[in-house]
Amino acid sequence: MHKKLLLTATLALSSMFATAHAENPKFLSMLTGGTGGTYYPLGGAIAKIVSDETGIQTDALSSNASADNIIALNDGEAEIAFTQTDVAAYAIDGVNNFEGRKVDNIQALGSLYPETVQIITTDKSGIKAVSDLKGKKVSVGAPGSGTYVSAEQILEVYGLSMKDIRAQHLDFGESVGGIQDGNIDAAFITAGTPTGAVEQLTASAKVNVVPVDGDEAKALIDKYPFYGVDTIKEGTYGLSNDVNSVAVLAMLVVQKDLPEDAVYNITKAIYENLD
Repeated sequence: MHKKLLLTATLALSSMFATAHAENPKFLSMLTGGTGGTYYPLGGAIAKIVSDETGIQTDALSSNASADNIIALNDGEAEIAFTQTDVAAYAIDGVNNFEGRKVDNIQALGSLYPETVQIITTDKSGIKAVSDLKGKKVSVGAPGSGTYVSAEQILEVYGLSMKDIRAQHLDFGESVGGIQDGNIDAAFITAGTPTGAVEQLTASAKVNVVPVDGDEAKALIDKYPFYGVDTIKEGTYGLSNDVNSVAVLAMLVVQKDLPEDAVYNITKAIYENLD
């Protein structure tokens, strides 16, 4: 199942949609994420491409991102959504934040880009390693986000748990505000780099990103194979060196009962306009 979800762009979806010849919809809702992350602005651009290329009016809406997006699709509240590959896998398998509510009506449309796990702090915090987070106030993501589970898994491979930190459940914008105000010490932000909310932080503080690498990164990838190694490049957020981390993939999922022709045309529109 995880191999299915770690797809690159696919146009050959015909056998996987039962309603191939149903009437195409006139309107679609695309769930993205918070306004301070990557999903929201990218979703706006993709929605415009889909609207222009297919004639189906597609509106990008802000949301609590990955897990909430899948639940909304499952409840029929939207037709397309951004999510992380790991969260989609949890939904299909009915584990973690989908315990007892397995989802079976979503389909992978395609993958987009790496979503890097960024442990953001500032120079004056003194936090240099994951082990330094112990006892600190750390944002682990908004309720319903994929960031929380990523934070939990990374803490685990470093021998820590949520009980070892003073966990704060904040979205990206709130996390950055908390760091700026001195109310929290660090934040897990799982998003494409550079992330808008983090870039805003550079205006008032020297940003540090805590690395996730070495044996711990290998252990994480071995246990949770939807992760891969990634690098936050020197110059991002004013960093003076590359910082090693891990990433999942951002992906788009759709309701399974969307007409095949519509899904084909949406997919074609997106991947023929990658620039």
